[in-house]
Amino acid sequence: MDIDTPALQPAGLLRFHELRADAINAVTERFYANHGDTYSQFGPRGREACREDLAFHLEFLRPVLEFGLLQPMVDYLRWLDSVLSTRDVPSDHLGLSLEWLAEFFSASMQGRDGQTVVKALQKIREQFLEPDTAQPAIYRMMPRRWQESEEFQTALLAGDRRGAGSLLDRCLEQGHGLVDVELHVIQPALYEIGRQWQNNQVTVAQEHLATAISQSVMTQGLMQSTVPASNGKRVLLACVEGNTHAVGLQMVADAFQLSGWDVRYLGASVPTSALLRDLGEFKPALLGLSVSFAHQLPVVKDIIRQLQLHDAPRPAVIIGGLAINQFSRLAETLGADASSPDSRSAVAFATALAAPPDLQ
Repeated sequence: MDIDTPALQPAGLLRFHELRADAINAVTERFYANHGDTYSQFGPRGREACREDLAFHLEFLRPVLEFGLLQPMVDYLRWLDSVLSTRDVPSDHLGLSLEWLAEFFSASMQGRDGQTVVKALQKIREQFLEPDTAQPAIYRMMPRRWQESEEFQTALLAGDRRGAGSLLDRCLEQGHGLVDVELHVIQPALYEIGRQWQNNQVTVAQEHLATAISQSVMTQGLMQSTVPASNGKRVLLACVEGNTHAVGLQMVADAFQLSGWDVRYLGASVPTSALLRDLGEFKPALLGLSVSFAHQLPVVKDIIRQLQLHDAPRPAVIIGGLAINQFSRLAETLGADASSPDSRSAVAFATALAAPPDLQ
């Protein structure tokens, strides 16, 4: 646990959810009453953007209250601060938003539950306001970047599908495997483009186009790669409901297929009911779930809980994605069997899992 207060019980979480809309409305109106001149530059869209940011605050606050995990929300706020600062929103407004949310819940949520919410918001605010010179975990954990990655990034930002594909072809012709190219060329390029969007240096359209080209090039690379015979093991891969970031999971799917696994890749934002139904039909040895943001953690917990209720043995569960990579202990907290920061380590875990007991 990252905070020294008990997690909310289901009744407290329900009350927190019931107050969500009122909290967003109250703090939004307070911002406009006190700082309306600052937000006038955004026109009618400004008030809606303020509401959206506060809604994300509360989405990230829920796993703090449910699991006691403080750091993901602090990291999110620091990321948001870097985004807003390039758009002329004062940094101290984020601290104010936490202060005013705490005041709202103090007045609206009684007893120990209210104290838990307020204390969590106060702790988050304290940590967020502390100077932070550490490199973000996403960059500390990034695979080593090959020099070809910069050229690939340039092609993506130019919308040059042909150039990006030609660079992939060149890497494959030089003897590099697709998994290595994805890890050391494509992934770092996309991370850097994401950082540039964060700093208001590239547009949303450029970022989306870069993602689309990368996925297309990865498919091209898989078609050119030699896929080994099936090893008889099945893996089902899905982004949990609400997670629309599927490029990393596509890399995981490629790595499994190129290791001989029978892969069922369901892609982005798969509803839990559809996921469970497909699990029953496909009967994989391994289920891989991708989670981008901390507020999607309850979805993972619910999936694993439902699997444990079934009479049949459940598949092993491995989790990954941005929300997981810097907090490996989340696997145990959520009931998963392992977590993995990249496609290669996911396959390594699965290979060890599938090995006969005397070889493990």
